Amino acid sequence: MGFLAGYADTLGFIALFGLFTAHVTGNFVLIAAALADPAQTPSLLKLLAFPAFILGVAAARLLVANCERRGAPATKPVYLLQLVLLLGFMVCGMLGEPVQRSVGGFAFTAGLLGAAAMGAHSAASKLLLSHLAPTSMMTGNVTQLVIDTVDRLRGAADAATKARCAKFFWPVLAFALGCAAAAFAYRAFGFVALIVPNAILCLHLWLPEPEQT
Repeated sequence: MGFLAGYADTLGFIALFGLFTAHVTGNFVLIAAALADPAQTPSLLKLLAFPAFILGVAAARLLVANCERRGAPATKPVYLLQLVLLLGFMVCGMLGEPVQRSVGGFAFTAGLLGAAAMGAHSAASKLLLSHLAPTSMMTGNVTQLVIDTVDRLRGAADAATKARCAKFFWPVLAFALGCAAAAFAYRAFGFVALIVPNAILCLHLWLPEPEQT
């Protein structure tokens, strides 16, 4: 899931003129920079990416709540929601290629679907996988990893610290690998490169429902 988030975020950034689909903080920074510079016009796509992200979070929350009311597992339905949105991201992006200086209708829709997909992804991490490290918010992960690593190096780490290092290390590594893979894949294949995160979600839908702890 960390690989998926890094992959989708990087591909959206490269393909859609600096749009962060999984990194809301980055979009805030880019919008503020554009607003402060009279020579720039804030991108409508970047302005609407945040509401799209919120809608993705809200949709995932309502889906989980509905599953909880019925006493049904929610993990696979939320993965399916992400898959539908990411497929829309890929298909609309492919229809909008080549993306020129201005974002056309299909590419615009692709960006919003990508942001909504990553909103659902972030909500799933919070609601269903809270026992694991976050898969799309790397700032907190890296901060905790560095703190625990420093404690290990100075000989102040206990068993919990060592376990936490492993817990945060792998999502950070996977996210970084996903970023690198998406950068090369998009240059080579365009939006069809989004088949990779879609395949990851299909695999998770096929695998047995994970146990909640």
